[in-house]
This record gives sequence, C-alpha cells and structure tokens, in this order.
Amino acid sequence: MATKQETDDRPSRLARFRERIRRNRLLDTTWRVGVFSVGATLLAGGLVMMVTPGPGFLGIILGLAVLATEFAWAQRALHKAKEAAERAKEKALDPRRRRRNTILSVLGGVLVAAAILAFLVVYDFHLPWNIQDWTPWN
Repeated sequence: MATKQETDDRPSRLARFRERIRRNRLLDTTWRVGVFSVGATLLAGGLVMMVTPGPGFLGIILGLAVLATEFAWAQRALHKAKEAAERAKEKALDPRRRRRNTILSVLGGVLVAAAILAFLVVYDFHLPWNIQDWTPWN
C-alpha cells in the first residue's frame, strides 16, 4: 500500500492522461484544436454578450480560462483580466466614487425623462385609442 508521501508525489489521473496525449503528436494537435475551439467559442460568446443581454464578462473569463489551459498568451491575458477586475472592484467599493456614480445616475435618469417628455410635448403625442373622458366611473 502506498504511503501518503508517495500518493502526493504521483501526478493526478488528469495529468497522466494529458501527458499520454502529449506524447502522440496527432492527438496533441487534435487536443489543442479542440481546446482552442471551445475557448474561442466561449470568448466570442462573451464578447457578443457584452452588447446583448447576458453575462458577457463571465463568458470572456471562462473562454480565457479554457484557452489558458493550453496557451501561454491566454494565461497572460487571463492574468491581466484578473488584475483589471481587482482594480475595478477597488474603485467600485470607494465610497466617494459610489456617491458620485449614484448622483450621476439619478441626474442622467432625470435628464432622459425630461428629454422623453419634451419629445412627447413637441410632437403632440396622442394615444392610439380615442378616449374623451378619462374618469373611470362613466
């Protein structure tokens, strides 16, 4: 029976599997193409979700994490993305910035509401149905 030290020194099943694939050039290339395809799909999906509804940042991070298992450039990009996320978190938790962002958001909402109201007044907005009397008890 193996001791705990011997068990800790042995590579994991996944590491042994990956090493066996690396020894065969065709399998290694196929593996890397597969990892690239999955990672690039996740990354592209994350980029699309940045402009459409969905968790865009999560897709980008997952795509980079998959690509980072095989490619050094993706490891560097993932590291930079993690650092940028950490800096953004620090900025978001700053009380002065939060207060400023809240004030700017409320002010922006008021300006958008005023612009919509001005548009409706200028272009004489009418509802599609013709109601003469608005009282509900008639």
